[in-house]
Amino acid sequence: MKYLFGLLSAIVVLSSLNACVVLSSKKYRTLVSQCDSIADGLNNAKVKIESLEGQIAQLRIDTIRLNQQIAALQGKADQLHANYTSLRSNSASKINQLSEDLKKREARLKEVEEVLRKRDEATNALKDKLQKALLGFQQSGLSVDIRNGKVYVSLTDKLLFDTGSIIIDEKGKLALQELAKVLKNQPEINISVEGHTDNQRVAHLGQIKDNWDLSVLRATSVVRYLTEIEKIENTRITATGKGEFQPIASGSTPDSRSRNRRIEIVLSPKLDELYNLIK
Repeated sequence: MKYLFGLLSAIVVLSSLNACVVLSSKKYRTLVSQCDSIADGLNNAKVKIESLEGQIAQLRIDTIRLNQQIAALQGKADQLHANYTSLRSNSASKINQLSEDLKKREARLKEVEEVLRKRDEATNALKDKLQKALLGFQQSGLSVDIRNGKVYVSLTDKLLFDTGSIIIDEKGKLALQELAKVLKNQPEINISVEGHTDNQRVAHLGQIKDNWDLSVLRATSVVRYLTEIEKIENTRITATGKGEFQPIASGSTPDSRSRNRRIEIVLSPKLDELYNLIK
């Protein structure tokens, strides 16, 4: 605008001079030169103004775009904050739930440990009672021990049966009588009678075909004596035959074979309480 004002002033001056005074050629050229310079300045100013206006327009566009990006980022930040708050709340809830579950598990574990402790106490007490009751038969091949929380009363076949027989002899009956006296006072004990043989093939035993037959029939003979003669409840007792396949002595010597020919009466406490706890 300053250049435009100067140009108009120069034109007014020239007009006045033309009207009033006759200019020399030199002065006239000087004034014309000044007018040209002013015109060039005006054109340059217009170019700069147009450039600045273009820059201003671009800055406005950039400002709008940046504001949109800022708004989008703010939206994402708000969403992330909301997600974080939700996760933190959920994590706290889950941690509390896990803590409660852990407390319940610890309480159940203590209950299970207490049941197992009572079982071990009962098992040891039963073993002591049986050892005292059967003391007179231990020299004849009877033993009492604890394995895996169960009491095993092991009787060699010579204490119960004649060779190849499934009929309990008198000495064996005396041992079973003493055993039954203890078991009658222990109704919480389950009884499993297992028959075992050596690995010698059965020969000339009538209808007994093999060691499977012999082990099963000897076990059932003991079960029948305990239930029918000694009146132990049928629901507490089972009979199984193991044949020759669970030996306790290796080798083929007469002593090893004798140890493997045995009846094992396995006594285990009822664990209904424990089973209920671990369901």
